[in-house]
Amino acid sequence: MAENQDGTEKTEEPTAKKIADAKKKGEVPRSRELNTTMVLLAGSLGLLMLGSKIGSDLADLIRSSLTIERQLMFEPLVMVKSAVGIISDAFSTLIPFMIILLASVFISPIVMGGFTFSFSKMKPKPSNMSPLKGIKKLFGTQGLMELVKSILKVILVGGTGAALIIASFDDVMRIAHYDFATAYVSASSLLGWFLLAVCSTVILIAVIDAPYQLWQHKKQLRMTKQEVKEERKNMEGNAEIKGKIRSLQMEAAMRHMMEEVPKADVVITNPTHFAVALKYDDGKMGAPRLVAKGAELVAARIREIAADNNVPLVEAPPLARAIFYTTELEDEIPARLYLAVAQVLAYVYQLRKATKRGYKKPEFPKDLDVPDEMWKGRGPDKKDNPAT
Repeated sequence: MAENQDGTEKTEEPTAKKIADAKKKGEVPRSRELNTTMVLLAGSLGLLMLGSKIGSDLADLIRSSLTIERQLMFEPLVMVKSAVGIISDAFSTLIPFMIILLASVFISPIVMGGFTFSFSKMKPKPSNMSPLKGIKKLFGTQGLMELVKSILKVILVGGTGAALIIASFDDVMRIAHYDFATAYVSASSLLGWFLLAVCSTVILIAVIDAPYQLWQHKKQLRMTKQEVKEERKNMEGNAEIKGKIRSLQMEAAMRHMMEEVPKADVVITNPTHFAVALKYDDGKMGAPRLVAKGAELVAARIREIAADNNVPLVEAPPLARAIFYTTELEDEIPARLYLAVAQVLAYVYQLRKATKRGYKKPEFPKDLDVPDEMWKGRGPDKKDNPAT
């Protein structure tokens, strides 16, 4: 089992955050054997596909570059220009093959752990220069794996190469009797098949090494139970701090709600268990809006503020309960309560007018149209109370 510096065992799989943080630092699984195999495969396939064309183009280029008119040999600038053109043409001929090799260099990192770049891996670390650490790696699991891979490479690559040379000895010797173009095409084709055969043996090593490197990387990122708990705690936040923040947010919401009560047109009560404050602006609102609501102690506070600020208080238990349970703060009342609320607001406007002019107090409307399912069978529930 992997152990931490304090001796505790790292038995837990790495979390997504641990893996992401490691990737940012450039710590991703890599397999040199897979890299080598991909490059060799790309090179051999490139030679088989493009070898003949490259050989033919280079032969033509060499033939033309060695054919120089006598008078041009005494013109330095012409010779320099000709040399630059020859180099440019040779480079252009090799570009497709170089692109294949370059693409193969990026395939392996993408397959293993994704392409990443980190400056932290470029920084020198004194711990990496420690002889003791180097000896520990040499005689550890990693060193043993490297030794096994080296022995396998010598046996497989050396054996395959020797067998191919023996089997193709006559073909190799025959190339010396060909002209340059034919010799180059034959040599590139033969080399391509040689590399492809060698790659087929190296693939075996890559197939073993790639999963091992993935396992080794995951093992190094393993965490102790305490590390997992600490990470989860840091991500979720301290419970006490979150509770304090939630409490402050609720206090701020409550304070804001109470500040809206004096601006309300009416407060409808249960009369003691519920209180809801409504405001309606004919020019800005499509329907009356709920600006405050509460149950029990909060309802009492709403009634108190309303009384201190001369906001009309009316008792309509079914309507108060229906609005409390069906409408959120700052939302307009449901369409099914329009008629009942309109009757209440009409009563409030008449009451204000009568009070101002000394008229007889109007009677409160009876039998408000409040659907039973919007208020019956519902009791005070703390989770619906913005103060709790």
